[in-house]
Amino acid sequence: MSTPDVLVFFTDQQRWDTTGLHGNPLGLTPHFDRLARAGTHLATTLTCQPVCGPARSCLQTGQYATSTGVVHNGIPLRPDAVTLAKLFGAAGYETSYVGKWHLAGPGPHGPVPPERRGGYERWLAAEVLEMTSDSYRTVLYDEHGREVFLPGYRVDAMTDAVIRQLAEPRTRPRFTFVSYLEPHHQNHLDDYPPPDGYRVPHTGRWTPPDLAALGGSSAQHLGGYYGMVRRLDEALGRITDALKSLGRLENTVILFISDHGCHFKTRNNEYKRSWHESSARVPCFLHGGPFLGGGEISRPVSLVDLPPTLLEACGLGVPSSMEGHSLLPLVRRQPDLRPREVFIQISESMDGRAIRTGRWKFGVVAEKGADGGVPVYREAELYDLDHDAYELKNLIGFASHRELAAHLRERLAAWIQQVEGVRPVLLEAPGPYVNSQRVVTPAEVLA
Repeated sequence: MSTPDVLVFFTDQQRWDTTGLHGNPLGLTPHFDRLARAGTHLATTLTCQPVCGPARSCLQTGQYATSTGVVHNGIPLRPDAVTLAKLFGAAGYETSYVGKWHLAGPGPHGPVPPERRGGYERWLAAEVLEMTSDSYRTVLYDEHGREVFLPGYRVDAMTDAVIRQLAEPRTRPRFTFVSYLEPHHQNHLDDYPPPDGYRVPHTGRWTPPDLAALGGSSAQHLGGYYGMVRRLDEALGRITDALKSLGRLENTVILFISDHGCHFKTRNNEYKRSWHESSARVPCFLHGGPFLGGGEISRPVSLVDLPPTLLEACGLGVPSSMEGHSLLPLVRRQPDLRPREVFIQISESMDGRAIRTGRWKFGVVAEKGADGGVPVYREAELYDLDHDAYELKNLIGFASHRELAAHLRERLAAWIQQVEGVRPVLLEAPGPYVNSQRVVTPAEVLA
């Protein structure tokens, strides 16, 4: 096969359970489901930082937010950062970015100066798309900083632009990154505006168990949110149709991923910035190239694992700066000795850290101040995802899980030391511990 193209289809704030493969009964994602089945479905993908700017910095660099320095929104990605665009560009690829950037730092929401574009050669984007556009008024900026108005619903307008680029005559392989705003809320409305006619058919149809139990804003927002997801899936189908007609579908590595999920004001007073599955777990597949016929991978993987995976899939070297690990050994069903868990950093809403194993979610929250410069955290939440997939029963404080929690504290401390370079103090939750029926042993953390 010839050198593969790469296309990243990046959504914003999309829950994993919007997809049919994850049990959503509304038929919103037939194209996602079809491509994930034909390719490699990464069924348990977690963001490493559930907020827009930090997550984007991680996806562009393969590093954690504490390494990129983008630990909250409004911090620019360093101009010298080693990014996917620079690496693919150095390998002879034409690199193109379309959509929301959110990595240029403070200043105007619209045009992004060339030195703040992460090394992308072609550019049709806005720094904070939700501030410069509306659902039927899409405004982006080209390489020269000129305003470009694209007609149609925002998802369709951006998809049209991407298809036009893909159809252009080519002399080099292409790395195309399309970053949609949907299904993120429209900030000035605090609403999720779908295309006309897409809200009512999806309203009151199905509510995920966490939202049904905890309330939040889902009753007023889910219909629009689902309508946005449906239109995104239609856009995915249009792009893959275009690639098929151009004879490039099987030799284009497609990554579908979101920056974080949406908990609809159930875990804090907005939509993200928490370690719960609703906020941190996202839909993800890889299709084309070595990922065709890869089946489903159920073990947890991280957003930071995706950049080295794309590079290796295209025969490119993975720089030592990347902290994630290629997933190709998992796709090839080769032995993989890495820890079977994902590390999550939380900022802005609180300062927290968490790990997610195949079965358990364990999170800690920073105490005020520090002990001689060493960060101090206290355990806050523990969930058994085998029996409580939507995290409705916090097991911190149960005597049956006290030994398990201590084991997870050590695992999390090791992650913090490895990624952030400092060994933290992790404190046990204050007692009294509640008795329950069966003691859970640390060995069960490997389940």
